Amino acid sequence: MTTISGVRARFLRIFSIQNPRNLHYSPHRAFPRTLIGTFSVISKMEQSSAVSNGGGLSAARVSTISNGGEDNHRAVQFQLSPTGVLKFQQGDITQWSVDGSSDAIVNPANEQMLGGGGADGAIHRAAGRELRAACYNVPEVQPGLRCPTGEARITPGFRLPATHVIHTVGPIYFAHQNPEAALRSAYRNCLRIAKENNIQYIAFTAISCGVYGYPYDEAATVAITAIQEFANDFKEVHIVLFSDDIYNVWLDKAKELLQN
Repeated sequence: MTTISGVRARFLRIFSIQNPRNLHYSPHRAFPRTLIGTFSVISKMEQSSAVSNGGGLSAARVSTISNGGEDNHRAVQFQLSPTGVLKFQQGDITQWSVDGSSDAIVNPANEQMLGGGGADGAIHRAAGRELRAACYNVPEVQPGLRCPTGEARITPGFRLPATHVIHTVGPIYFAHQNPEAALRSAYRNCLRIAKENNIQYIAFTAISCGVYGYPYDEAATVAITAIQEFANDFKEVHIVLFSDDIYNVWLDKAKELLQN
């Protein structure tokens, strides 16, 4: 996943909006099923720091965890509250699940909610045609628009390992008047609808960081600070990122925000 800039970015944004299926998502490796269950701790470091109570945090603890398999896929865990953690891991979000009963993945959808490219298309393919039918039945706010930018909708997960899909639409970075507010709204509304539906485990991708052009570092700050507001509401919030470059940027930002 690379950041797109200049004329090429403008072209791709227009091209993808007109036909979202032009965006392509093809994971190089599958997300190991053993990673979504119980993790074995291979190394742990704990750092505590005074954090303002406004975000619901008193200290942040980070642990490096692994599935213990041959591929040694790693995840990094931050303790957000006595009952909630934030986990960063690499993999394919379509294969993610925790308990198969109270978990949900977040789909970075378009406003039509009928599937597109990137992770959106991958989630629709993995969930099966039932997901498209369920999305089609979501009431339109106006013709062709089921989920405005910054809002969220929920459907069953159908053939996905996770039981629910929460659909949200992130902003196009260079086209939206206030992309930070819109992106923060997308994360908040996903977490609110998850809480309303008794979801205990939720997984996000990096909303708007593909062809929508949102800078990785800025997007990570918005995502992490929004998740902090719900520190006591979920057992686990996961950030599932595919490529090394975005994973490293987001993990570095998490360490900066949660350990200092």
